[in-house]
Amino acid sequence: MGVVCGIDLGTQSCKIILYNPHTRHILAKSQAALDIIAKNDGTREQKAEWYETALSDCFAAIPPDLRADIDAIGVSGQQHGFVPLDADGHAIRPVKLWNDTSTAVECEELTGKAGGNAALLAETGLLMLPGYTAPKILWLKKHEPDAYARLRHVLLPHDYVNFLLTGAYVTEYGDASGTALLDVRARTWSRRICGLIDPNLIDFLPYIIGPDEPAGRVSAEAAKRFGIPEGAVVSAGGGDNMMSAIGTGTVRDGFLTMSLGTSGTLYGYSKTPVVDPEGNLAAFCSSTGGWLPLLCTMNCTVASEQIRALLGMSVEELNLRAESAPIGAEGLAVLPFFNGERIPNLPNGRASINGATAANFSRENLARAALEAAIFGMRIGLESFKKLGFTAREIRLVGGGAKSRLWRQIAANVMGLPVRVPEEEEAAAFGAAIQALWCLEKAGGRARNIEELVDAHVAIRGDSAVEPEPEAVACYEEAYENYSKYLAVLSPLYR
Repeated sequence: MGVVCGIDLGTQSCKIILYNPHTRHILAKSQAALDIIAKNDGTREQKAEWYETALSDCFAAIPPDLRADIDAIGVSGQQHGFVPLDADGHAIRPVKLWNDTSTAVECEELTGKAGGNAALLAETGLLMLPGYTAPKILWLKKHEPDAYARLRHVLLPHDYVNFLLTGAYVTEYGDASGTALLDVRARTWSRRICGLIDPNLIDFLPYIIGPDEPAGRVSAEAAKRFGIPEGAVVSAGGGDNMMSAIGTGTVRDGFLTMSLGTSGTLYGYSKTPVVDPEGNLAAFCSSTGGWLPLLCTMNCTVASEQIRALLGMSVEELNLRAESAPIGAEGLAVLPFFNGERIPNLPNGRASINGATAANFSRENLARAALEAAIFGMRIGLESFKKLGFTAREIRLVGGGAKSRLWRQIAANVMGLPVRVPEEEEAAAFGAAIQALWCLEKAGGRARNIEELVDAHVAIRGDSAVEPEPEAVACYEEAYENYSKYLAVLSPLYR
């Protein structure tokens, strides 16, 4: 048995890692940037051909001798994206992404047809939100009927990469649960919800496989295109959050993973379905056999990056300025909704700086308020976890924000929980590689549970542990209350 490959098709880039499970070393990494089509109406799109080009570039950057040793591949992909294909497997239009908020009207329409939010939660376990795939499909039917008439296959981004590698139209129930077309309790497509869009839609959806099953094997065409071994096992793969859960060790009750990237996510493993009646936590399935209740915000590092660029600061200067400001930024609060927002459900949301006075309006306070806003968004999810009886013991922190010592400390104090950082930064790609190993071993007659594999391969950085500070935790309760006040007052403007 040779090496396993993890692919992560994200919003901003495609990344590949090669991992040797015997020596437990990363052998190679590569990355290719992805562009994005953005419009003022909330449109956020990418072209499917960009994914194939990025994948090819990533593999080409890895030495041929290492590529030749690949025995299995696992794919992680940004969730919810709608990849519409014709009967021959060709994309009929650009891919609508997870952060596309142009489908708010379609969400309202589908919610009304379904009988309201309570009916949706009873049927699928999820509300109909702009980020999900279902309203994107209805949008295509309404706005581009000629393109819709050619639709024969609906894939998610990770499914599409699997298709490029194997030629198979399949998905697994972790990523599929983010379409809002899946009954998350039964892990089957909901014929009723599909029918609200089109009675034929269910025939366009991919076959659902389990997370330890192979999507297929690398085809001769893909082997030639990407320079990888024909016949290598391609595992089921999954959404980036599902793969990141594996890559951070969140495969047991009590652990939460928090990702601080373009979007912000907070999720935890559960042995049973977790349906949040308030809709703050998405009732996703995991890609390990359980469930993965998850909070997602569309604006996490967005606010800090926007403010950093506006003020002409480097990342290091932003952190230094923020660290010199007091907790709560002297009452300055940022609502970071530069891209609209998913939770709270504000697709027309706008960013704002609140509580500014002549005394507190400084670079230092503005920098700190931007960092704090990202974690306050995560706190909404923690409150929901608590209401549903989920007892959190520890947070595993990943994403660009995890590199900041200050942000790690803010996270521990706002959430009131210990924070740890996994040793491997590319948690989604690494999780995909571990899932590939899981699938490969099963195919070879050595079936192990995913917890055993995670224990063996996921390590925590020894210098990353951050404990909550009691005095700071108390101060952040007041700062979070201040943030929540502005959120409550301004939210009606954006609904």
